[in-house]
Amino acid sequence: MKNPFEYGGVVTGDAFCNREIEKADLVKAIRNDEKLFLFSERRFGKTSLVRSVIAKLPKKDTVSAFVDLWPSDDEASFVTALAKAITSSMSTSTEKLLSLGKELFSSLVPTLSLNDEGKPELSFGLNRNVKSDHALDEVLETPARLAKKKRVVIVFDEFQQILEYQSDKVERKLRSIIQNHRNVAYIFLGSRRHLIQKMFMDKSRPLYRAGTHYPLGPINEKDWTPFIRDHFKGTGRSISDDLIHVVCSKTQGHPFYTQHLCHALWELCEPKQEVTVGLLEAATKLLLDRENYAYTTLWESLAVNQRKFLKGLAHEVTKVQPFSSEFIAEYGLGSASNVQRVVDSLLDRDVIDRDNGSFLISDRFFRLWVRNL
Repeated sequence: MKNPFEYGGVVTGDAFCNREIEKADLVKAIRNDEKLFLFSERRFGKTSLVRSVIAKLPKKDTVSAFVDLWPSDDEASFVTALAKAITSSMSTSTEKLLSLGKELFSSLVPTLSLNDEGKPELSFGLNRNVKSDHALDEVLETPARLAKKKRVVIVFDEFQQILEYQSDKVERKLRSIIQNHRNVAYIFLGSRRHLIQKMFMDKSRPLYRAGTHYPLGPINEKDWTPFIRDHFKGTGRSISDDLIHVVCSKTQGHPFYTQHLCHALWELCEPKQEVTVGLLEAATKLLLDRENYAYTTLWESLAVNQRKFLKGLAHEVTKVQPFSSEFIAEYGLGSASNVQRVVDSLLDRDVIDRDNGSFLISDRFFRLWVRNL
């Protein structure tokens, strides 16, 4: 029997937990042609959430382009990624893809090649006779041209990646062009919250206040409880609400880590058996042992004050107040200025993330590993 708990990729169907309110909000944003900046920690299910919404849009009347910016590193790769996403969303026919690419983008050269699976894949290159600025303008104006006949939705995944470009030209062009698009919905996804917030909350940035901010939080235990219980029950196993509470406490409601821990727990639980405390501890130990080398390497790379700070985050039950005199004294951090330097360095390394005025360890299993120290 297939394990009902999925993690690590795009989760769909019955394997996707709740997010009904968020789905409804996204549908409204698309219907109203909004510019929505959706951000959260990594592995929070942003991609799965948005794809589940887009999948239900009427395909005949909608162009929905999903642009993965994670591999991009400059203006040219941004242009070709957007062009590929738009074209690929409009047809599945390899022959039509080429003609569409030529029709939509005169400044680009479309080509078809075989990917690792032996399937045809569309890609674009810049036309040597065209300036890069013109190519950027043309690609960014394309959604508005398409919107004269169909509803258009453009999703930029890992949007904070454009901060790695050598200049802010893409940001500036985006702001100047898309602010005039009235019939196109834009959804910007970001997984480094402090960078995304900097892009849209800093007055000096081109995209300051360019749209609506939508922070995505963890899934509540009240939503996890029936989901986990039913998935165990539906596959001939059982788990009590008390142990589901322990699972959610360990993972802090984080979708990836909750699904991952439940996946391991399901594998250890025999059919027609009930999950026990011992099984839950065994599943937790199994996952931490798998990550032990990586966590040990990370821990040994940290300075003394960074380790002290992480121990504080891992052991405190309620929201941590790291700049309070009590926290500083309890964990021997010396001063508030020391804490600020630690916070800045750990944020830059994605070891911690902001959490409504406090901080938390991004990797929930690393948090458990630190607690075990």
